[in-house]
Amino acid sequence: MVTVTVPSQRIVYQFRIMCSRIAAIMYRILSRLSVIFLTLIFPVGVFAAPRPVDLLKVDNDEIVTRGDFIRAAVNILGLSIKEGGELPYPRIPRGLIPYISTAYNKGALDHLGDDLRLGQGITRGDALLLLVRLMNLEPELSPSRSFRDAPKGTLLGDAVQTAVEHEWMESFSGSLFGVRRILLGQEARLLLGRLGKEVTIPKKPERIQIRFSLPEQKELPKKDILQTIWDLLNKQFLYDDRIDPEEAAYRAAESIVQSMKDPYTTFMRPVSARNFQTQIDGEVSGIGAQVEYVNEILTIVSPLPGSPAQAAGLKPGDQIILVDGETVIGLGFLEGVEKVRGPKGSSVILRIRRNGADFDVTVIRDTVKVPEIKISWQGEVAVVQLIQFGRSVDNGFRSELIEIQKRKPKGIILDLRNNPGGLLHAAQSVLANFLPLGSTFAIIRTRGEEVRELTDTSPTIDRSIPMVVLVNGGSASASEIVAGALQDTKRARIVGEKTFGKGTVQQVIEFNDGSSIKMTIAEWFTPSERKIDGAGIKPDFALANTDNRDEQMLKALDLLR
Repeated sequence: MVTVTVPSQRIVYQFRIMCSRIAAIMYRILSRLSVIFLTLIFPVGVFAAPRPVDLLKVDNDEIVTRGDFIRAAVNILGLSIKEGGELPYPRIPRGLIPYISTAYNKGALDHLGDDLRLGQGITRGDALLLLVRLMNLEPELSPSRSFRDAPKGTLLGDAVQTAVEHEWMESFSGSLFGVRRILLGQEARLLLGRLGKEVTIPKKPERIQIRFSLPEQKELPKKDILQTIWDLLNKQFLYDDRIDPEEAAYRAAESIVQSMKDPYTTFMRPVSARNFQTQIDGEVSGIGAQVEYVNEILTIVSPLPGSPAQAAGLKPGDQIILVDGETVIGLGFLEGVEKVRGPKGSSVILRIRRNGADFDVTVIRDTVKVPEIKISWQGEVAVVQLIQFGRSVDNGFRSELIEIQKRKPKGIILDLRNNPGGLLHAAQSVLANFLPLGSTFAIIRTRGEEVRELTDTSPTIDRSIPMVVLVNGGSASASEIVAGALQDTKRARIVGEKTFGKGTVQQVIEFNDGSSIKMTIAEWFTPSERKIDGAGIKPDFALANTDNRDEQMLKALDLLR
């Protein structure tokens, strides 16, 4: 799985009716793919920032992050700042520590979980819970209105009731308050302003328009029918309390994407999008296995080292047929994955199909930290194992290779067995250590162009040091980019079994409510233009392991000695 991410470029949309919302999503996706290079030097939506001090340093239609809102709320309420102090949360930026400490000591952060994820957009519900806890407020009146997404008698329901009493925020509709909607800059400023404090509320910003051409814009099919259906349901459907605009929009988006019949193109609701992001960040919850959707069946690419899946004996190529007695064949990739996942410590019974035989396996779920880089030595040969191509590899691999070079090894074994891939840039970071600056390591072909991907830093490992790369059927995507490039350039010899054969590139585009679309946008080829999708990388020395011996590792060591 190769994923190209576009950080900090989020698509902003706000529509009241389902059809318009869907049309905007499709238009924005096409627009972003065409304008991405323009935005690097002259961003669409450049705003003239107001001069008065503004505690929320985001534009009116941009997402307000959890960290920004906590800092603004603590400041606007005039709370006594708690300097420093020990916090139970990971990755707190130094500049936010005083504000997080203040909110933590007020007991205002419990609802945000064990990892605050301060760069994530804050929802309307989370913002209200934070405020009422910071202010020690409780509802003064019995609830006059009830919302389906904020039931009476719950903490969230009480926070919403307080907001209604004080006229802090308007509900999304008569029966839905909109607690799961992501808070945008303008609404956040209005909310903070209604606390009775002075806060800058800028006028509607003037956008600088950039004209650009799209390949060919396609209107949403049958949009007049969809609009009419939505109008009829809202006006005449008997059970009006069942009308949920957000659920309808999500299901429509899912149906559009599923009609593409591409297992790697998926629409992810906010929860699924967060789960996907934690996987790339190096943390996987559930059974601890990387999976792909092959012929409408969840198929294990590789169990992670030390994971519950590995402990239960699951292997690459295993197909998951049933989860706790329910079929997941044809259910969809994300829906199937959500069935397999569950709370830490809970058990799940998987019906596994292996080589035509079906059997049940019980797995105890857990949270698995992915140790992406493992380095060991076999005498004077460095063995570098990469578990996946995530952010740890992207950020830390080069420093590890510098240390290896200092020891002047007689050879390097790069072990990519059961590595399912990850970030394209992480693959580039790995290859830059072994290939000359400016070397082509992959050819990316989209619908409209061909791009040669080049290494952008000088190598850390001397070319005189020989290399062997280990691969097997669980080596996929970014692993195949690396193995293919090293094979084509004759920098390394490949030992093992034919790789998985996934040669398409996905891009993740995130929407302002936390949902996102992961979409296939290109296919990649090796530097010599070999096709990988469906074919895989064939090793120079084809060799399978036996039950008792790692024949592939032994062959690699023999080649280097």
